[in-house]
Amino acid sequence: MKSLEKKPLLTVTVLILSYLLLNACGGVPEETATNGKDEENVFSVAEVLEMVSKENDVTRTLYTKAIVGKGKLQGMKFDEDWRKDDVEAGPLPALFLRGVATSIQKGPVPLGLYLGSDFPINNANKFEGKQAELFEEIKATQEPKFFYDESQELHTAMFADLASAQACVTCHNEHPQTAKADWKLGDVMGATTWQYPKDSLTYKGTIEVLNAYAKGTVDIYMAYLDEIEAFKNSEKPIIGTKWPAEGNYLPTPEVFLDSVRKISSHETMKALVAGK
Repeated sequence: MKSLEKKPLLTVTVLILSYLLLNACGGVPEETATNGKDEENVFSVAEVLEMVSKENDVTRTLYTKAIVGKGKLQGMKFDEDWRKDDVEAGPLPALFLRGVATSIQKGPVPLGLYLGSDFPINNANKFEGKQAELFEEIKATQEPKFFYDESQELHTAMFADLASAQACVTCHNEHPQTAKADWKLGDVMGATTWQYPKDSLTYKGTIEVLNAYAKGTVDIYMAYLDEIEAFKNSEKPIIGTKWPAEGNYLPTPEVFLDSVRKISSHETMKALVAGK
C-alpha cells in the first residue's frame, strides 16, 4: 500500500474537504478535483469497504437510537410497510439500510450493499454457502471477513451487525415472522455485506464510494420526510433543528447528516490521510 504522503498535499486536501462537505450535504460530484494527473490506486478494496462500513455504523446507530428509539417514545410509528399509502410510518432500521442500498444501486458507483443473517425475518436475506460459514466466525469473533466471491466476481466484505439498540431487539423479538425471539442487546444479529468489482481504488474512486453512501443516506431520509408530508391521520413531527429526544420533532436532512459527519468524519479523514 502506497503512502498518501507521496501525493501532492493540495490534491489530498481537496479530496478530503470534498468528502467532508459532500458528506454533510449529501451531494455526489460528477468529478472530484485532482491535480490533473492520472491517479494511482492507493487503497485496497478492503480498506475502502472498511471506511464505508464505519460510516454506515455511525449513520445506522444514530438513526436507530435517536430517530426510531426516541421517536417511538413520542408516538412516532415505524413499520416494514411504511411505503404503503395506508401506512403512516417511517422505515425500520433494516429498511433504512435497504433504502441506502437501493439508492447506491441506481447510481454510477458499482458498490453493493445488503444485510443478511442466519435468522432473518425475510428468508431471502438468509446467508448460504461460504457466507454462512464465514458468518459463524463473525458471530464468534465479531471481526470482519474479506474474500473474493468468484461466482459474482466481486470483492466482498462482511461486518458484524450488532443489536445496538433496544428498539431493534424488541422489534425482532415481537415480529410475527421472526425465526428467533430471544435476541438480546449486543447480539450479532447479522452481517452487513459490501461488494466492489476492483481490488484497489484511487483517491477519487474512494471519495466516490463514500459519497455514494452519503447520498443514499440522504435519499432514504428524504423519502421518510416526504412520507410524513403525506400523513393524513397522524400528527406530523415538526421538521427542523430539533430531535425526537426534545419532543415531536425530526431533524432536517442537513442536521441529521451534520451529526453523522461530526461523529464519523474524523476517523474517515485519518484513514484517507494515513492509508489505514
